Amino acid sequence: LMRALQGCRGRGVVVGTVTLCLAAGWALQTPVGVSLVVPQPNINATVAQNILLSVEYSCRGVATIEWKHVSSWGTTSIVEWRSGNSVNISTVYKDRVTTFENGSIQLQNVGMRDAGYYFVTVTEEHGTNAYGTIILNVYEIIYEDLHFVAVLFAFLAAVSAVLICFMWLCNKSLHLFQKKTTQKLSASTTEEIELETIEC
Repeated sequence: LMRALQGCRGRGVVVGTVTLCLAAGWALQTPVGVSLVVPQPNINATVAQNILLSVEYSCRGVATIEWKHVSSWGTTSIVEWRSGNSVNISTVYKDRVTTFENGSIQLQNVGMRDAGYYFVTVTEEHGTNAYGTIILNVYEIIYEDLHFVAVLFAFLAAVSAVLICFMWLCNKSLHLFQKKTTQKLSASTTEEIELETIEC
């Protein structure tokens, strides 16, 4: 009886080990759900730039990709599409959004209202989800700084023009002075020569 029980236990351990190995092999071969990578989670841009909100997803089945924008003005749905099917872009973003096969989107001509959080959801047909977030900061071009540079450049150009005119006037005056001095010297030399000849 003892030997029979030990034999049953040995077979049970072997069967259990084989079952466990088969289950582990099946789990490794079947990918679980969907994966999503966000390479650049924080983006800085200036007004009127085109911005790429880049992601990369992978799943074995058909996936649905959805992008939303959340800011102080509220939550807006941007675009939703299934891989291989037509793209449904919201009317607010018509003609401003381009979609890519890897799940990324490009926003064209961004403005201050485009700043905020961009949430992407990738849903596999079996119901598993992956989420990603990108923060977009949009800055205005500071025209006051450009105005200051333009005014400074104009001021320096005016000062340069005045200095060039002043140097030209100084040069002319110097030539006139030298010419008069030369004429006076030649006149006085002529007078001295005449005086010498008279004295002789």
